Formats: sequence, structure tokens, C-alpha cells
Amino acid sequence: MNRRSILTATALALAVVIASAFPSFAQSNPLIGTWKTNLEKSKYTSGTAPKEQTSTYVQDGQNIKNMGKSVDYEGKPLETVLLHIYDGQPHPSTGNPLYDSSTYTKIDDHNIFWSRSKNGKQVMVGHMVMAPDGKSYTTTNITTVGKGGIDIAVAEKQ
Repeated sequence: MNRRSILTATALALAVVIASAFPSFAQSNPLIGTWKTNLEKSKYTSGTAPKEQTSTYVQDGQNIKNMGKSVDYEGKPLETVLLHIYDGQPHPSTGNPLYDSSTYTKIDDHNIFWSRSKNGKQVMVGHMVMAPDGKSYTTTNITTVGKGGIDIAVAEKQ
């Protein structure tokens, strides 16, 4: 083999090693995966309990993208996209008429705080706690729009 072939083979092998490391790195975050809200274990005092809700979290570079599908309390389907960028700054959120941006702060691997805003005005704050076994998480949302209230939702990994 000549020098060029050796360099090409080495570069290709290195690319394969790096590419194969990313899926395992992403899986080290317990949030990555598909989650379904357990409505029997959840409590919605705001009167906005969804009829069903599923969230899929995927690694998006250094961030996490949450793609949600739900049927709201009025029976309307919603598809949301929330970008978990843990910099404490607002970033666009789409699909929910109650808010248009979200701000996330990651406290540790099991605790995330957020706020949601509509046209620059805060309408919701929340906290997520991941169970130690990574099989469920609980969110607490305090909503100031509509009836307002405190909603507690339990989601289970699928």
C-alpha cells in the first residue's frame, strides 16, 4: 500500500469510530427517547389536561429537540417542537398557541427548569424531575393564562 491509501484508510476508520460514538453518547442522556404522559398519575388543575400526549426527545447537536404530539383538552391535535438549549435564553417554540418561546436551565442530569413566553410575556414556568432509574419523569407547570393553575404530569419512557 502506498502512503495515500494508508492515510485514506486511517481517515475512514477514524470517521467510523467517531460516527459510532455519537449514538452511544446521546443515549447517555436519560431524556433521549419517547415518553408518554400517564394521565391517571397526572393532575391538571388548569383545566387543560390533554386527552393524550407523547414526546420524543432527540439529540440535536449539543442540544435536545422535543417533538410532541398530543390531543388537547378540546380534542384538537397539536404538534409542538421545543428546543432544549440550556443557556437560559429564550428560543422559538412552535405548535402551541399558549406560547411562542421557551427558556431552559439544566440544573443537573435529573432537574430542568423552564419558562415559556408569548410575545415576550411569561405565561408559564416549570420544573422537570427525572426519576433515578430514568424510566419516568414528573413535570410541574405553573400557568398564568386562561384559568391558570398548577399542572403535574407524569411521563413514562416507552
